[in-house]
Amino acid sequence: MTKTRSTDQGLGRARQAAGNGSGGMRRPWPLVLLSALLVALAVPAALLVAPGFLGPEPPAPAPPAPAWQQVPTALSTVPGLAPPDGSAPVPLPSAVSAQLEPLLTADGGGTFTAVVQDALTGQVLFDRGGSEGRVPASNMKLLAAVAALRVLGPEHTFATRVVAGPAPGQVVLVGGGDVLLGPGGSKKDQVMGHAGLATLAAQAVEALQTGGATGEIKVLVDDSLFSGPALNPAWEPGDVAAGEVAPVYSMALNSARYDPAVTTGPRPQDAAMTAAEEFAAGLRSAGAAAGLTVAAAVERLPQPAAGTTAPARPEGEGTSQPVVLGEVQSATVAEQVNLMLQDSDNYLAEALGRLTALADGLPGSYDGATAAVGAQLAAAGLAAEGMKLVDVCGLAMGNQVPARQFSEVVRAITSGTDTRLRSALDGFPVAGLSGTLDTRYGDAATARGAGLVRAKTGTLNTVLALSGYVVDADGRLLAFSFIGNGLTPGAAGNKEALDRAATALAACGCR
Repeated sequence: MTKTRSTDQGLGRARQAAGNGSGGMRRPWPLVLLSALLVALAVPAALLVAPGFLGPEPPAPAPPAPAWQQVPTALSTVPGLAPPDGSAPVPLPSAVSAQLEPLLTADGGGTFTAVVQDALTGQVLFDRGGSEGRVPASNMKLLAAVAALRVLGPEHTFATRVVAGPAPGQVVLVGGGDVLLGPGGSKKDQVMGHAGLATLAAQAVEALQTGGATGEIKVLVDDSLFSGPALNPAWEPGDVAAGEVAPVYSMALNSARYDPAVTTGPRPQDAAMTAAEEFAAGLRSAGAAAGLTVAAAVERLPQPAAGTTAPARPEGEGTSQPVVLGEVQSATVAEQVNLMLQDSDNYLAEALGRLTALADGLPGSYDGATAAVGAQLAAAGLAAEGMKLVDVCGLAMGNQVPARQFSEVVRAITSGTDTRLRSALDGFPVAGLSGTLDTRYGDAATARGAGLVRAKTGTLNTVLALSGYVVDADGRLLAFSFIGNGLTPGAAGNKEALDRAATALAACGCR
């Protein structure tokens, strides 16, 4: 406080000098001038010293970020999307065309088809070959999402169970369609790993102890829920080898990945057996304290030949079902659909397709999945003439779906007419922020679309697609679909063309 005190003392002396001067000039003028000079120097010095004792001034508040840079909340509750209203003006088709035509130009070869619609009325604002069948890549997952939500329902879950085996000392791990199992304890706040095999193993050990089980326990696996080939013959072997997908089974760890954080490279080729081996390890660990041992080998439960009955199993008291020793439930269908769309998860899409088929009374196979998706689109009034589906994840080059169908599907999801479908709103990746769009929309040409464009991506070697929705500059909700086929592989301008077109819609008043 020395500097502050000396400053105060200097001010006092200056006041005294001024007073004495007015009373009869008792001090000489040089002293008065010197005192005034001290005052002039002391005031700024005090201002410089004071922050050291009072603390720095708070920084000026930052200006609010523009709307397009805001991190979105749950999209299903965003004002203007629940459902869209007609108060905002509809863009003029001629103005939309003027914006998009120069942008949707293929780089090095190929063509783009496109459709833009007013989400509320369905009015077509832009149509370039929108009725032509195209290879849509992962935009196929939008169709799978609609079918799963319609048939299974947003809140439906899938059970993975352990039941008593066909002989004493045996337990059977039964796949119920959950391909997002985790190796550890159940994580109720997550989608991947919502049901944990360690939790299931602990339940089974407790039930075995209660039942008086002793000695060695053998684990069998029942993955008979799905039928037909595990690999779709329409997929390219190179895509399978690269880890884009794996043979599909009715249970899997981490969507058939060794590590959920590693989404490329080798994957388990028998996901059900991999899950069963992980369960056996958990059973071995949990059972050690209870005096139970677990056989090293895990085997499949023998399945009956066609036209014969299943092997007899012990029955619970008063029921014809096998005794359940433990059960864990998956995340909801809505949560799984959103994860599928965000991450463009091929394996999860195919599993949901088969589960949709089973719930629709069809075989749990690839053919059953495509038939179920097609049937649900037709029932919802969303099926296009000439549509051809050979898988439901979009990895196959044999799929043919027009852009108009995808824009209509997006309209169905955003409209609120079928509340089941609105559960998929949160699954659309957000430009520059989430999912498969998190690293896009960062340059000057597309930055205004960041946070506003919400769309499902699609990428194959010669295919790019982007289908989603955006609220334009006037507050009008628009649905769109852009699909490029025959594109030059690796041409960066093609992806940029899609992103610029979607950004143009976000900035569009277009009147």
